[in-house]
Amino acid sequence: MSGPVRQDKFRVEGMDCASCAMKIDTAVRRLGKQISDVNVSVTKGTMTVTHNGVEADAITGQLKKLGYKSSYLGANQGAAVAEPETEAHACCSGHDHKHSHDNHDHAGHDHSDHDHASHDHKTHSHSHAHEQKQMQAKEASPLHMHDHGTDEDSKPWWQQGKAKLTIAAGTALVAAYLLGHFVPQYEIYIFSAAMLVGLVPIARRALAGARFGTPFSIETLMTVAAVGALFIGAVEEAAMVVFLFLIGELLEGVAARRARNSIRGLADLVPKTARVEKDGQIIEQDASTLALGAVILVRPGDRIAADGEIISGNSAVNEAPVTGESTPKNKEVGDKVFAGTINSDAVLRVKVTATAQNNTIARIIAQVEEAQESKAPTERFIDRFSVWYTPAVMILAALVAIIPPLVAGGDWNEWIYKGLAILLIGCPCALVISTPAAIAAGLSSGARRGLLMKGGAVLESAGHVTAAAFDKTGTLTEGKPVVTDIIAFGSSEEEVLRYAAAVEQGSSHPLAVAILKAAEDKKLALPQVHDGAALGGKGVSGTVDGKAILLASPKAIAAKTSISDADQKRIADMNDQGKTVSLLMIGDQLAGGIAMRDEPREDARQGIKALQAQGIRTIMLTGDNRRTAEAIGRDLGMEVHAEMMPADKRRVVGELKADKQVVAKIGDGINDAPALAAADLGIAMGGGTDVALETADAAIMHGRVTDVANMIDLSKTTMANIKQNITLAIGLKVVFLITTILGITGLWPAILADTGATVLVTANAMRLLRWKP
Repeated sequence: MSGPVRQDKFRVEGMDCASCAMKIDTAVRRLGKQISDVNVSVTKGTMTVTHNGVEADAITGQLKKLGYKSSYLGANQGAAVAEPETEAHACCSGHDHKHSHDNHDHAGHDHSDHDHASHDHKTHSHSHAHEQKQMQAKEASPLHMHDHGTDEDSKPWWQQGKAKLTIAAGTALVAAYLLGHFVPQYEIYIFSAAMLVGLVPIARRALAGARFGTPFSIETLMTVAAVGALFIGAVEEAAMVVFLFLIGELLEGVAARRARNSIRGLADLVPKTARVEKDGQIIEQDASTLALGAVILVRPGDRIAADGEIISGNSAVNEAPVTGESTPKNKEVGDKVFAGTINSDAVLRVKVTATAQNNTIARIIAQVEEAQESKAPTERFIDRFSVWYTPAVMILAALVAIIPPLVAGGDWNEWIYKGLAILLIGCPCALVISTPAAIAAGLSSGARRGLLMKGGAVLESAGHVTAAAFDKTGTLTEGKPVVTDIIAFGSSEEEVLRYAAAVEQGSSHPLAVAILKAAEDKKLALPQVHDGAALGGKGVSGTVDGKAILLASPKAIAAKTSISDADQKRIADMNDQGKTVSLLMIGDQLAGGIAMRDEPREDARQGIKALQAQGIRTIMLTGDNRRTAEAIGRDLGMEVHAEMMPADKRRVVGELKADKQVVAKIGDGINDAPALAAADLGIAMGGGTDVALETADAAIMHGRVTDVANMIDLSKTTMANIKQNITLAIGLKVVFLITTILGITGLWPAILADTGATVLVTANAMRLLRWKP
């Protein structure tokens, strides 16, 4: 393709289903070879056209001929637009841009002779190619402002175009019945006129579709059936058939808007204005214009206007709108907060860390929109099926209408009537909408509860998982040690903790932080420490209250004083439970010890049991030492593979897959990239970080282990819903096909069955919006 490539974006009104999207795609591509890609989003009510020199007016004109209102949203001239991916590639590229990560061992300040290896510092580096891809995407998509839905969507349903047409057709039908009663000799003309009120717009769309590459549309079937009924004198039924068809279309549109509005509801969580600190004053500012580094003031009861970091204040924050987490979280200086969450208790000063276009809510919305456009295998099959299904129905209807009169001398009017009824029965509305409606509702429902999935394929595959492999640190556990036991040998427990915390003052080592937190929880007043020193790899020392204090590993203490057999056994028992033990000496006397462990998350045990109850094998894959890992594994009741490098985790995932297991790998999205990529389903645990949202197939926003089981449950519920929908759509058609050929039912019941099936399928799919874990 020669010339500069650019993208134009359009808003399209009246587009409610996959069939509409296919017609629009086909028609726009027919404008010429300059069109390289067309991306139609039913979810957003938009279309993006990649081309090298087609006028926007030509595109909107083509849509107008097809029967759709459209408006031009903007262009991106001369952008570096990547070549479009094929559908197969786009749907399977969940792992194409994984981050590469390194683990760095933590050196120094080791109370435990390197036993506590789980607190290694994990860092990650984006590849240059990935950064370049992201930059290109940002350059090429300045228009992605989460433009959900259309102007029509903002109106009440009865003021929208399809509703007005349906009301007009219904009014004409009622008028025809009344007039027909008074002047029955003109009944055929009165009902013909009533029918034309609804049929003319349908026929125009059918002709436009045929002209622009979609001859076998739903509108074509309806037009042929209605005109045929007119010719054989079944005008009353023809008028009713057109009216019922319009009701079906109207309900389909209402369902599509409801799915769009469920996503728009997420955008509405972010307040429109923010209170910003500027030059010592507080000013009200449009939240969409907040710059990185700006400081906003959030009062109790206010929604937070941007992603940020608390720089002063301490308050409980209700994250339920974003993560689904029902219990407010205590937040203090240094903690991250998300846009759209609610500050509960006290004033917070927050430094903005993401612009409005890139905050957590914006990224969730983008993720759901992209996911809804990525088709599931079942949906792709239904799309392919409907392409040959419609012409097959038309051929069958023609054979039913022609063969009995020709071969068996049947009545032409009777068999043409039956053929027309088969055309109506064959309308694939319900079948076409059965899968995308359920997928869209399932993805939206998951997103609103903190479960993000990249597309229908991911939502579908989650239900097939048979083995779940978890990282330990930060996934099954909190990711930081806490004090579990205080051991008193020659002093009281309070004195042991008080002196240990005193010598740890000022240290940021995870074990020191755990000891200081335990002292803070017990409200201990800490004395000053003099001559404090870190003893490389052994512990810390200092003078407190005039006494020499040493807090160190059992091995370092054993070199200075004897430890009784009973005390050594007690320490060994704690080590076997995965606990790190530091011993305290006051002067030359052994005073006591402190045991610490990175404890399982509160919901980890419940989450693992929920998976096992579904028959899913649970495995821990960790780089931590075997003793600690096995202690946590025993506690949670799961298989353990310890002391593993990232390549080892990937190997185990490969072995599980070779054993015919469908494997979900659950990790923090940082040091687990190889295993996440190798798994059938990669799930990142995290609070809306770039890694959590970009590296894996799915992300659990608030990091609850129970949500892995919930995600699998949502998948199974959605797939069951799709099966119910397909059974309804095809089952009703088969029943009415048989009864029509046998002469039991006619045109009215046929279209009523199709409209009824569309309504039932749509209503059934919408039930997923109310799904709860």
